[in-house]
Amino acid sequence: MEKQESWEKQRRKLHNNRMKWVVLLCLFGFVLNYACNFIVNLLGFPLYMDTIGTIFTAWLGGSLPGVFVALCTNLILGFGNPESIYFGILNVLIAVVTAFWVQSPKRRHSVGWMMLLTFLYACIGGGLGAIQTWVFDGFSMDGANGFLIRFFYESMQLGAFWAQFLAAFLFDLLDKALSLTGCVLLLLAMPADVKAKLRLTGWRQKPLVDEKLAEVRRARCRKISLGTKIIAVLMLAFVTIAVGVTGISLMLFQNFSKEQHSDLSRGVARMAASVIDADRVSEYLEKGEAAEGYLETKEMLQKIRDTYSDVEYLYVYQIREDGCHVVFDLDTEEMPGEEPGTVIDFDPAFEPYLDQLLRGENIDTIVSNDTYGWLLTEYEPVYDSKGNCVCYAASDIAMNDVRRYEVDFFVKLASLFLGFFALLLAIGLWLSTYHLVYPINSMAYAASAFAYNSEEAREQNVEQIRELDIHTGDELENLYLAFAKTTEDSARYFVEMQHKAEMISLLQSGLIMVLADMVENRDQSTGDHVRKTAAYVNIILKQLRAMGYYQDQLTDQYMQDVVRSAPLHDVGKIQVSDAILNKPGKLTEDEFEQMKKHTLAGQKILQQAIETMPEADYLKEAMNLATYHHEKWNGKGYPYGLAGEDIPLSARVMAVADVFDALVSKRCYKEPFTFEKAISIIQEGSGNHFDPKVVEAFLASEEEVRAVAERFEHQGPGLNQELWNKIS
Repeated sequence: MEKQESWEKQRRKLHNNRMKWVVLLCLFGFVLNYACNFIVNLLGFPLYMDTIGTIFTAWLGGSLPGVFVALCTNLILGFGNPESIYFGILNVLIAVVTAFWVQSPKRRHSVGWMMLLTFLYACIGGGLGAIQTWVFDGFSMDGANGFLIRFFYESMQLGAFWAQFLAAFLFDLLDKALSLTGCVLLLLAMPADVKAKLRLTGWRQKPLVDEKLAEVRRARCRKISLGTKIIAVLMLAFVTIAVGVTGISLMLFQNFSKEQHSDLSRGVARMAASVIDADRVSEYLEKGEAAEGYLETKEMLQKIRDTYSDVEYLYVYQIREDGCHVVFDLDTEEMPGEEPGTVIDFDPAFEPYLDQLLRGENIDTIVSNDTYGWLLTEYEPVYDSKGNCVCYAASDIAMNDVRRYEVDFFVKLASLFLGFFALLLAIGLWLSTYHLVYPINSMAYAASAFAYNSEEAREQNVEQIRELDIHTGDELENLYLAFAKTTEDSARYFVEMQHKAEMISLLQSGLIMVLADMVENRDQSTGDHVRKTAAYVNIILKQLRAMGYYQDQLTDQYMQDVVRSAPLHDVGKIQVSDAILNKPGKLTEDEFEQMKKHTLAGQKILQQAIETMPEADYLKEAMNLATYHHEKWNGKGYPYGLAGEDIPLSARVMAVADVFDALVSKRCYKEPFTFEKAISIIQEGSGNHFDPKVVEAFLASEEEVRAVAERFEHQGPGLNQELWNKIS
């Protein structure tokens, strides 16, 4: 007990010392970022130099310290320049790329690899940064790289976006080249023993040496690793929160923006209404600019519109049953205004409000996308001295501008979320790696390396498991202790277990061979046929997914179910008589009708099996295969005459595999076709007998199909266990 407490104290001391070094590294990285950025700004250099500390920290400490320094840098710089906060995600990406890059000694010490790393930095900082800048501010030739933008835009005749993008990329390429060079010089000057202390680790076990660590990292799972699942859960949780918060924020922003622009448009319309002499509207309509006071009023309306840049159109209409009679219509840069007295047809968006407009009543805000574009419109009635509504002053705001504000808001919000998401993901990945993945994989590695061939080997392996010394202090530690005890017990009982295992293995092998013999004795051509068709089905399904076909169906589970159930596609032949099944010649019409019934017999047999074992999903696919594998794409197959995609996908795949194997195999009633002839027949049946996509996948996998066919041919009759294990 005392010894264990002593070890625990020593571990804590080492952990605390390492954390102090990592904290110092983060502080140094942040100061380096800020100081370099301050110096280049002070000297007036058109560079940023705000990532050198991020690169240095991620290089030595890993992704978590690097991401932390990146976010802190942009948050602090945001006090002086708020836009910097939204570019924090770029700094974070640079930290992540650096941490990944330096995991390989080859990439760390090669000039060519370092040049590629600089290019990646420029793609992130310059490329993605240029896109963000375009979204936030649009096109601009201001700033330090304005002369280069002007050169590309005016002299090289590039588009506005590409001129700005290329200029930003080239500037950032220089910036990141200098940053990476400075980082490398710092690393070369740093003692090796200090570098070793700066790596952020969180071992909850005896640290693994490089060789074992590499083995643990290479550990593969049958489906999805625990680390991947944890990351997926974190991503799902964060994305759910981010989508919810962003959606609510965007909705609130949209409502606020619409209300704000509605208020602005309404205010402008009221101002316009206030400057119109309502008693002269009839005169304005009749005489136009010749009417007394018309030009003065038009000038005041022009000043009102010019005062508010968001207002696209400002006009005054008298609403009559035959249309909108123009009183005032101000010119714009895109189009001249209509002359007084001109009659304009009602836009469809205004038709629901015609009765109100004709009565001179107020109407709600209208958002339309008709003749004059996507507009938010406010109508304000203008009353004469007798209290009659003689016209309406209208103000239009372009909704494209509103949408631009919304996109800008969304991108900024998403940039903030992504930066903090990267930090949370790095923390989650770090914790899961040292508290779950490494301990579990270490146990798995130790268990997989366990050797039972001698007493000495067993004792050495048990000692290796003890030396893992996993001390997570939670259920995983309990699992480790139980695992270690179980391993010791299993070593003692190994001989007995090995003997029993050998007996069970022999029994299983005998049963499998008996079942195989029963099938082969029933139908002379079925024994290898079911295995070959299963192999072809497996090949076709994989190729279909690789080609992007039927993605919604071709899940791993579905493919596994189809391949597992493929050998049962001809199970219904058990009810076909031997005379018909093994007849050496062509079947008569009646005999063929009897043979066709094997599909319905198979359906019935497997339906009964499903009722017995409803949880066995693969039996459902087996029933599809057994029932429908003789259906044809053109609807002329049997037993039900289904056509096209009404035929289950698994049966359409089996149709190709079944016919192909029948063609290339020797049967009691025919000699085999050549491989090339069989391929040609399958190709001819595309779109007629077979699903064209399935045929396309089959033909694309011709070499794999040939390899399977030749292997079974060379293997001879019987079970090719190795190949069957691979596909099942």
